[in-house]
Amino acid sequence: MKVKTGLEMRLGGIVSGLVMLCSGAVFAEDASDTAENQVAQAAQTGQSPQVAQEEPTLEPLPQTTLNFYGMPGIVDMPSAEMLPEGQFATTVSNFGGQTRITLAFQPFDWMTASFRYIVVEDWNIGNIATYYDRSFDVRMRLFKETRRFPSVTLGMRDLAGTGIYAGEFIAATKTFNTQAWGTSRLPGRLKVTAGLGWGRLGSYGSFGSTGNRPARPAGDLGGNPGYSQWFRGPVAAFGGIEWQANDRLGFKVEYSSDAYVTETQTTSVFKRRSPFNFGVEYQWTPRTRVGAYYLYGSEIGVNFQIQLSPYKPNVQPRLPAPYPVQPRPDPQVDPVAWSTEWTASTAAVAPYLRDQLAPLLVEDGLLLEALDISAETAELRFRNLRYGSNAVAIGRAARAMTRVLPASIEIFRLTLVSQGLPLSTVVIHRSDLEQLEFENFASDQMLVETRFTDPRPLSEAAVQAEDLYPNTSWSVAPYFTPGFFDVTAPLRLDVGVSLRGSYQPAPGWVIAGRINQRLFGNLDGGTSSATALPPVRTDRVLYAQYGTTLNQLYLARYWKPSPDLYARVTAGYFEYGYGGLSTELLWKPVNSRLALGVEANYALKRDYDQLFGFRDYRVATGHASAYYDFENGFLAQLDVGRYLAGDFGATLGVDRVFNNGWSVGGFFTRTNVSAAEFGEGSFDKGIRFRIPVTWFLGSPSKRGVGTTIRPIQRDGGARVHVPGRLYNQVRGAHRNVLSDQWPRFWE
Repeated sequence: MKVKTGLEMRLGGIVSGLVMLCSGAVFAEDASDTAENQVAQAAQTGQSPQVAQEEPTLEPLPQTTLNFYGMPGIVDMPSAEMLPEGQFATTVSNFGGQTRITLAFQPFDWMTASFRYIVVEDWNIGNIATYYDRSFDVRMRLFKETRRFPSVTLGMRDLAGTGIYAGEFIAATKTFNTQAWGTSRLPGRLKVTAGLGWGRLGSYGSFGSTGNRPARPAGDLGGNPGYSQWFRGPVAAFGGIEWQANDRLGFKVEYSSDAYVTETQTTSVFKRRSPFNFGVEYQWTPRTRVGAYYLYGSEIGVNFQIQLSPYKPNVQPRLPAPYPVQPRPDPQVDPVAWSTEWTASTAAVAPYLRDQLAPLLVEDGLLLEALDISAETAELRFRNLRYGSNAVAIGRAARAMTRVLPASIEIFRLTLVSQGLPLSTVVIHRSDLEQLEFENFASDQMLVETRFTDPRPLSEAAVQAEDLYPNTSWSVAPYFTPGFFDVTAPLRLDVGVSLRGSYQPAPGWVIAGRINQRLFGNLDGGTSSATALPPVRTDRVLYAQYGTTLNQLYLARYWKPSPDLYARVTAGYFEYGYGGLSTELLWKPVNSRLALGVEANYALKRDYDQLFGFRDYRVATGHASAYYDFENGFLAQLDVGRYLAGDFGATLGVDRVFNNGWSVGGFFTRTNVSAAEFGEGSFDKGIRFRIPVTWFLGSPSKRGVGTTIRPIQRDGGARVHVPGRLYNQVRGAHRNVLSDQWPRFWE
């Protein structure tokens, strides 16, 4: 399908494509299996608990507004404000033939980071009519605002891009309450900002200098931090005032220290006649804000802002009300109920209890795999099919056990299972469930009494669930494949239908495949850039020429060689570009924040038609990995090894993972490939995010939407995408994550 030309259509494609990408991933991420169908059927026909009613809430409107660069600020200038911790913001702004699209994230309460894509029309430099630029920003608060003193923030713009928009600043902002305008319930708010800028922010009205600011080296490909330029060169003052007249309406005026030398003197993107900018903004919804502006004495501008918070879901979660704990009778009153005589016929009792417990679990979105009972202890092995938090699943499974198991059983061992692997065992005393259910701080007290341990082998008396294996499942769902930042279009997108199927002959064995049928899109119109390396990723457009493709077809085996070790072997067609053989070994104790892994792959490059053939490129690739789970949801991963193009190096990734399933992070890779060999961007890097479906819809789900965005996809530092890697499957069932999520145990 041909794509319309023009900046408006390109921007419309970006916005609509991202929306479609997010909505589509809801359906395309995971295939439904037979167990999930059982859960859905139980919800329709079983004696399902009632849904807890949503409580009314009053959320204050965001206090921090964003500027044309998508960061806290006035109009075009920055302020010293910060977004709320965890906030994720998207901004689209336009003035004077310049469009900026920014993704910003607040990982700490004192730090904001962002990625920006800029389109400049009428650039007309070096035979480039329309210029496209990508850049990263970071800003850090030095002092927090008090009653007497302003907040102070230091920031760097375009610190690792081409440097065209590079500028550094230090700003101070003080906030004052004013009389509200109109009938608003909230007072007005006046914010006064003053600051000093370098680079672009020191190009107009400079009053001094902090040394010479060296120019970027000739032929610089971008991507590397410009350390030698930071806070050097002419320095100029900027400032402004923002008045939030009420809880909806805001006004802004600023004095800009950006002369826009390139845009107004080197070329003629727009006319800069004044350093003053004016704007009016309206809080459309609690998450969206729009604004109109008059900039630089000549231009009309618009700004659209969306701010999302992991802590403030779009819809309040609506979980089915759990079954209450069933207390046991007093042993003095009913000693027969506490008798252990039933253990003489465990072979008959265990299947009966399994059949009583399994339907209760299905109603709660859980699937019984095995039950192992003795006079005082019961171990339940089960899958969590519904909840993003395993703590919720454990709490509901434990309460279901109280309704079925004999009174003599005091110790519950709940073992989470994924891909046939027992991941961890949570040991709970039944008496604690009975005593703490309605106590204050029940979750904290329960956590103190709970133990987390590695699963032990089941006894010979354990009973397995019937009809779990072999298991066949399939699904049909839409898919969306994006391509970012092609030189002729900032966003390309293919839309189609995906048929997925899987067959599990036994625990730990998976045969799975996926066939894609493209319906429409424009990935096939992209460009292949020249490369000094084997074209392991830059030839993506050649794979996009075919409508019907075999995206995946593989056999995987999962097992545990020893208590703290997990293993995987996968063979087949892994992804659109590669197949082969992949092996992985992960060491991850249940109670450790540290995990170590090693993966070895023999990758074969697939034919462009993505059927069964291979091309003549093959490479041995693999990595040694270290994972560390820090406090407050920060997760770091370091991979060292060989990449698809045969280059050697390391990848460092850091993600902020929230207890409700939100995650936002970034990564970069440095290898023995030089910047000249790598090409534009100098080295591989990017950002990634994932938002749980529950945050959008309120209903419980393990699925999420998200993507990875690179400034540019080159061949250096590229890796093969193997389905079913171990760490993310294992981590969510271990102590650190479960402890963080434990307040949800009673949900």
